[in-house]
Amino acid sequence: MITVTINGKEIKLEKAVTVLEAARSAGIKIPTLCWHEQLEKYGGCRLCLVEVEKMPRLQTACTLMVADGMIIRTETDTIAEVRRGVLEFLLINHPLDCPYCDKAGECELQDLVEKYGLTKGRFREQKRKVPEALEDPVLVRNMERCIVCTRCVRMCEGVQGASAISVINRGGHSHIEPFSGGRFDCEYCGNCVSVCPVGAIMSRLHRHSYRPWQLGSETKTVCPYCGVGCTVVVQVRDDIIKRVVPKLGTVVNNGLLCSRGRFGYEFVGNKERLTTPLIRKNGLLEPSTWEEAIRLIASRLSEIKDKHGSNAIAGIASPRCTNEDNYVFQKFMRVAVGTNNIDSTARTGFAGAQGFIENIFGQGATGNIISGLANSDAVFVIGGDPTTINPILGLQIRACSRRGGNILTVGHMKGLRYYTPLELRPSVNTEIALLEGIVSALMKKKGPPGSHPVLEARLKDLNAQEADLPRICGIQGKDFSRFIDTLAEAATPSFVIGKDMIQSKGGSYGLFLVSAINYIVNGRIYLLSERANEQGLLDMGCAPDLFPGYRPITYPEFRKRYENAWKTGLPDKPGLTIFEMMEAAKAGALKCIYVMGENPVFNLPHTKDVEAGLKNLSFLVVQDIFLTETAKMADVVLPALSWAEKDGTFTNMERRIQLVKKAVHREGMEDWKILSEISSNMGVRMNYSDAEEIFGEICRVSPLHRDLNYEEIEKGDAIYPYKGEPLRGSTDEIHIEKSAGREERGKLYLRVERPLFHSGTLSRKAPALVNICPEAVARISPATAAALSLKDGDIVRASSKTGALELPVAVDEAIDDSAVMLSNNFQGKGAFSLMEYEIDPVTKAPCLDSNQIILEKVNR
Repeated sequence: MITVTINGKEIKLEKAVTVLEAARSAGIKIPTLCWHEQLEKYGGCRLCLVEVEKMPRLQTACTLMVADGMIIRTETDTIAEVRRGVLEFLLINHPLDCPYCDKAGECELQDLVEKYGLTKGRFREQKRKVPEALEDPVLVRNMERCIVCTRCVRMCEGVQGASAISVINRGGHSHIEPFSGGRFDCEYCGNCVSVCPVGAIMSRLHRHSYRPWQLGSETKTVCPYCGVGCTVVVQVRDDIIKRVVPKLGTVVNNGLLCSRGRFGYEFVGNKERLTTPLIRKNGLLEPSTWEEAIRLIASRLSEIKDKHGSNAIAGIASPRCTNEDNYVFQKFMRVAVGTNNIDSTARTGFAGAQGFIENIFGQGATGNIISGLANSDAVFVIGGDPTTINPILGLQIRACSRRGGNILTVGHMKGLRYYTPLELRPSVNTEIALLEGIVSALMKKKGPPGSHPVLEARLKDLNAQEADLPRICGIQGKDFSRFIDTLAEAATPSFVIGKDMIQSKGGSYGLFLVSAINYIVNGRIYLLSERANEQGLLDMGCAPDLFPGYRPITYPEFRKRYENAWKTGLPDKPGLTIFEMMEAAKAGALKCIYVMGENPVFNLPHTKDVEAGLKNLSFLVVQDIFLTETAKMADVVLPALSWAEKDGTFTNMERRIQLVKKAVHREGMEDWKILSEISSNMGVRMNYSDAEEIFGEICRVSPLHRDLNYEEIEKGDAIYPYKGEPLRGSTDEIHIEKSAGREERGKLYLRVERPLFHSGTLSRKAPALVNICPEAVARISPATAAALSLKDGDIVRASSKTGALELPVAVDEAIDDSAVMLSNNFQGKGAFSLMEYEIDPVTKAPCLDSNQIILEKVNR
């Protein structure tokens, strides 16, 4: 125990900390400008100077460690005089434009000048003049205000890991600007904005539109984009979101955000939002009333159910909707409609992969704490770049590297390129052979652990030869050996798996091999998740074979539990997956699909097939916030409320349940409310007053969520396995599909790009994100560009078996010579429109890696 005295107050400490931290723990404020709790100690601004007895001169509180018996004073006449002098120096160049500056009211320099009473400066030199920089789409820089505290530089380099901003020149000529000069060449996370103590770097989105004291409300909620589930604070004025900022001290993201989370909120107030129900009349969607739309849906569903049976109807749930919305949706489909035809776009990768891995290791095997990645001594990454798919998770991998951990990647991960000492980059469609080689090498080096006989029985026939890998996979033998040695020596390894692994030919076999590697080295598995509530909708039972809490519908004892809770009989046969729904619709067996918060026309591969299936339906209902490609085909369109306009919960990829809170008001109904009204019109009453009441029912019905409530979630205690009853144990049998894709030399293969600045189709309604990344491009390697006589900006016609698109070219050194990367975000330019697929019989996920594409230059 260490005892120190600060300003006459005795403070007891468990361990040695800085004087600044000791003072903060006792509620004593010491002024700082360069110090920030997310950054390393710096000691540059000298404002935190304090007096320490028996030390001859003032000491910086942010760097001085406490010692037992220390007596410290933080506010004396001498200290105040020194601080006034420091502020006087800072104001030599800092402009006195507080009435104009957007930082006024939350400027740390302004607050300190107010406190220490600096009235006028003695320096008469000309102030530094730097033009305001508006080159960046989401940031504005005014470096006249910069005090060179280097917070932004240290955040960008030491925490974000982008190293996009730097101190240029020396001494009095020092200033901060993008490392690239001019516009930032960066990830536009905006974390430099969060730490800037003055108005030097600010967001353009709310420029000159409000003052901090004019905000009407601040609402703590959860980011609506990816599965990390970052905590954000939504700041509102006049029922308009003015700013979204992170919150320090939160468990998931601790004050950090990515570009989507910080700048992607504008879709909420987009003028294209649906405001009234639409009904198709004479071939056109016409405005209607809620009463007419709800009555029509209820009568048509009842009619189809009576004429063709309940299984002629299917429902598609949404990973962007809350747990409460999805719970009511699956209950509506099972109780009011009477079908298990319930699925979601989680079927494109996450659902099948999680089911497969948990089948081997038991439920909860993928529910690992994100911050644990930073504490791993090795992180194995395969199937996608985590820094673009789940950026805040990607920062934990970068932090692992900075702490001395090894990052091992299969394939090139651009966002980890400066953090990857060990990279194996196999030739196209040879990942399976490489994984077999890794398993065989680890088995020889470490031997089987002996705790999972079923898994080990599957590995007995595996005998890949290390000597063959350079020829098969195009890798160096010495690189492979280092890779194996590093992985074998790791004490706390982690495995990060992306969709590219799951969506490859023989994806279930690839997952099996990664699981085997994880088993041999005793690691933890993380599944990348592209949507905010992908985990939650599965927890809620939005799957054709599972009730809420992952109870199989085919088990009579489980089914009886839900029948008793919902007071009705339930179908006992598994329903259709989302891909089977499209096939059944095309064949005429499915007559109606109800889509909640999803856009299958754009978000499923083979767009023409999906369109053909939906056109063949007798009745299509879409419930969404925009008139999406799918909504344009619907017979009835219902306007829903967005994430910021309703209460509920999300469950993130580590299975942490968090509260989503209403921040702005909008006329309309929540998704669960719409479903309740339709259900009541079908004779099945669902009387809920609010989202909290629905969650109460979830906790009574789902064994996994037993005894949870909003109060515990608010405290941050709702982390898996909660207080519930997860299904324990692993399987007696592991099913795999061993087929693998084959590369034809000289051919180009289409790959899905998952860009940092976009997520699904939602982000294209956020102008700030569109300004950063405005259009779809075909990314190709320099070798491919040279072979086709292409350069950046050239227009090409990209053709496959399913269609063709005209796109600009972007030449990227990170792209494989046999690959063409195209995102699936921009209207009319999605990669899925050019892709066919086969279904992996085990995971039920689509295999997308065998789509050949032809590029032809378009001369204009």
